[in-house]
Amino acid sequence: MRPRHNILLLMCAVALLAGCRHDDVIFIPEQVSVTQPEYTDIEGFYLLNEANMNSNKCTLDYYDYRTGVYMRNIYASANPDVPMELGDVGNDIAIYGSRLYAVINCSNKVEVMDARTTRRIGQVDIPNCRYIKFHKGFAYVTSYAGEVIIDPNYEQTGYVAKVDTATLQVVARCEVGFQPDGIEISEGKIFVANSGGYMVPNYENTISVIDLETFREEERIPIAKNLHRLIQDKRGILWISARGDYYTEQSDIYAYDIRKHRLVKRMDCRVSNWCMDGDSLYVISAEWSEITQRYDVSMTLINTVTMDVVNNSLIDPDTAKKIVMPYGIAVNPETKDIYVTDARDYYNPGRLFAFDRDGNFLWRVTTGDIPAHIVFLGKNLNEN
Repeated sequence: MRPRHNILLLMCAVALLAGCRHDDVIFIPEQVSVTQPEYTDIEGFYLLNEANMNSNKCTLDYYDYRTGVYMRNIYASANPDVPMELGDVGNDIAIYGSRLYAVINCSNKVEVMDARTTRRIGQVDIPNCRYIKFHKGFAYVTSYAGEVIIDPNYEQTGYVAKVDTATLQVVARCEVGFQPDGIEISEGKIFVANSGGYMVPNYENTISVIDLETFREEERIPIAKNLHRLIQDKRGILWISARGDYYTEQSDIYAYDIRKHRLVKRMDCRVSNWCMDGDSLYVISAEWSEITQRYDVSMTLINTVTMDVVNNSLIDPDTAKKIVMPYGIAVNPETKDIYVTDARDYYNPGRLFAFDRDGNFLWRVTTGDIPAHIVFLGKNLNEN
């Protein structure tokens, strides 16, 4: 994940490069056969490519297990009548019921599609939207609310939007901290990671706790600087990632016991992105340091029962060396195959690497720009 205080510099760089960019691939819808068909209850997965801010190049790919075919830029093919396609910066993706939801950050919308055809159903207008979760017919979306600007005295707090999934209307808002990112729902509460990412060096350090029934903020729990992601395990432990300050405070993972209302462990583990499967938390990191002026790359497996790091090498070392900038990660809940995306230089098309459950290389394919977020499609998945 790129440091938040580099956003404006990144925007300028994109503008300068727009006239002289030499893409590896002319990006058009296409299909590539990558492996043999595979038949389980999981039919395939969608990959949302973020693309750079102001490039309007967010795209959607799909891998079909039943044909072994990877399809690029399928939204454009399914929706030729949508002039701007998906929009600017894809920040999250999820399936709820029969619909696919893509959170498009700088286009200020949640794009809603049919989960099997990706035909556009509509959109929910939410400014500077970030992440999405669902509960009993409603979608809950974090929003920075204000414009993209780096300012230590930023005054616009963020909020969580409550969206009726039947009408696609925002029915309520709950104000939280500055620049809220990750969101999780558990034990009748909504947990929100406040980052303060635009307020360098005055980052936020709290989690907002919202009562689900009243939709009011009850408290803020201090954790660490620049919070990012949240994910809950089956024992009521909320796993929290923090980006740090890119100088002396590194990113890290924290375990918070929701039922006992206390922080139980700091992992001392670098993190940019993650996914959870069973009792395993798969963690990747490409962490920028303003001191060394470079990225440090790592991949880690955490046992959520013992709260220990059990493996510092998720995939085979030879292939790991070929991944320039690990950016997204997902695990097939049935086969346990591991997928790691590579953002490479952040400007040209990225890559998706597939591994078996033991980390042995299976295949790789070219994706859109900055491949980031994966959601699986199949029976009994994402229905709650």
